[in-house]
Parts: sequence; C-alpha cells; structure tokens
Amino acid sequence: MSELKERFWLQADQAVMVVVDVQEKLVPAMNERVSGRVIQHISMLLDGLAAMDVPVIATEQYPRGLGATISELSSATQQHCVEKVAFSCCGEPDFLQVLEATGRKQVVLVGMEAHVCVYQTLIDLLDRGYQVHLVADAICSRFKSDYDTALKMAPQLGAVVTTTEMALFQLLKVAGGDAFKTVSGLARRRTG
Repeated sequence: MSELKERFWLQADQAVMVVVDVQEKLVPAMNERVSGRVIQHISMLLDGLAAMDVPVIATEQYPRGLGATISELSSATQQHCVEKVAFSCCGEPDFLQVLEATGRKQVVLVGMEAHVCVYQTLIDLLDRGYQVHLVADAICSRFKSDYDTALKMAPQLGAVVTTTEMALFQLLKVAGGDAFKTVSGLARRRTG
C-alpha cells in the first residue's frame, strides 16, 4: 500500500471509533440545530461501524456533573465507556489500556467539544502514533469560531479530516453485502 493510501484510507480491520463526551448536560449547551446533526451523524457511524465489526470506545467527562452519554447514543457505551476528568481521553490510563487492547491504529474521532476534549485527544493520539480521522460533521463546539479553529488545526497536526459518509463508504470499499445495505440505508435516511 502506498504511503498516501496508508495515511488517508480507513481500513475496517484497523479502525476504532472514539466517541468523546456526548453527555446529557453538555449537549444542551450546544446549538440545537448543530448538535442534532452531530448526533445524527454519530448514530449513523455507530450503526454502520457495527455492521462492519469496528469497535467503539465512548468517554464521559466527569459524569457525576455532566451526566451519562445521551440515550440516543447509548450503543456507543456498550463495548467500552471510560470515565475521565482529563480533557484529553489519553489523560485517562483506562482509556489508553482499552484503546491499546483493540490492536488498532486508526481512530475515527467524534464528539464534543471540538476545541477542548476532541482536540486535545487528537493531539495525544497523533503523538502516540495513531492515525486520526476527525469526522467534521460529527463534532461540535458551543461557538463556531472554536469549531472552525479546531478543524483548521487538525490537518496541520497530521490528522485526516473526513465526513460521516466519506468514512463509512471508505471503510466499506465495495457495493455489496449486508454492511453495504446497512450503510446505504443510513445514507438514504440522512437529513443533514
């Protein structure tokens, strides 16, 4: 595989999704229209990646104060849910242990807030040698300027910026089979 393809092409057997802090008391602080789309896209990713057997790790920032992962995305917590107080997921030893146990080196990164926990996690993952695919339509911040800055900085640091459908169809590679039926159905139902 070429260096270009190795860096930019997601592989279902090498990918793991990390869902950062989409929690009950954090979601209402976001713009409702934006957070609704983000939740829809994360849900699409969860369903599509489940059809391809891609593992998922969820994190919750101080759940006693910010609540649990929202019920619409509860499937994100079924495999692994790591509580943390550090902004970067990598600041929590349990997270690193769970991530390393997957044996995967490509991280599909989504969640809240783009410029704090997601951004700091992105830096730490890149620094540890992971390939990070930041899903632009599955992250958000309270303020657009913070989101824009995080998104602008990500490629400069070495992350790949992608979208929900780009990631899903790249992981599929071909049209056909049950996973394709699942993903194409999700794409047809997408509203934003």
